[in-house]
Amino acid sequence: MDGEKKSQFIFGINPVLEKLKLSPREVIEVMIVGGKTRGVLYSIEQAAKNQGIRIRYLESRELERLSGGSKHQGVVAHVAPYSYSLFDDLLQALPPAAQHDWILCVDGLTDPRNFGALLRCAEGAGVRYVVIPKDRSVGITPIVIKSSAGAVYSMNICRVPNLRRAILALKEKGYWIVGLDVRGPESLYQRVYPEKLVVVLGSERAGIRPLILQECDFRVSIPMRGKIASLNVAVAGGVFLYELVRQKDQG
Repeated sequence: MDGEKKSQFIFGINPVLEKLKLSPREVIEVMIVGGKTRGVLYSIEQAAKNQGIRIRYLESRELERLSGGSKHQGVVAHVAPYSYSLFDDLLQALPPAAQHDWILCVDGLTDPRNFGALLRCAEGAGVRYVVIPKDRSVGITPIVIKSSAGAVYSMNICRVPNLRRAILALKEKGYWIVGLDVRGPESLYQRVYPEKLVVVLGSERAGIRPLILQECDFRVSIPMRGKIASLNVAVAGGVFLYELVRQKDQG
């Protein structure tokens, strides 16, 4: 399901730039559309040269083949596979009790573009850690990387065999668990949230599984005023995370 291989072709200006900036040693080769490079493509070309990374100049249709038909914006990079963080390392790195910290848990999300967009929102809101299940869930694929605009490279993403156990371990570390659920009994705007919080989001169709929902300390929903009953999970996640930002800033 994940489409992950021993190495990957990532594409798009922001993902390639972020990769070159944060982990250039994992870049095997950069491929740029042929012709005189300008603007951001020139910056990518120079960054690759400065790191001693091989550069090839290809026709746009060849880049399109490497990107699987997705919009490549004139650049594709051949890179080592994404390196997931270890959940045990996450537990060791958690901040002291008197400090704000938000962790995102995503239960069974399978759409890579949705997941990438959600990660972009989460990184923008200051989320550092994301936990996803190994099974029945999309991993960090090239499409996820492109949809996140390279945000995945600024986050620590853990894949765990049992999401419920991971949540229980975070509870033991003093975190409260909130589930964003369309059937939640209260609006997300009616509650003041604890400083140490795990935000749980579910899949596009089924939402959060009952087994995970029962571990949530509270369930909240987004008030809907139109005819549509629910929001895209990436949009819903962004709405909730930025409510947390608002509450934190108002202190």
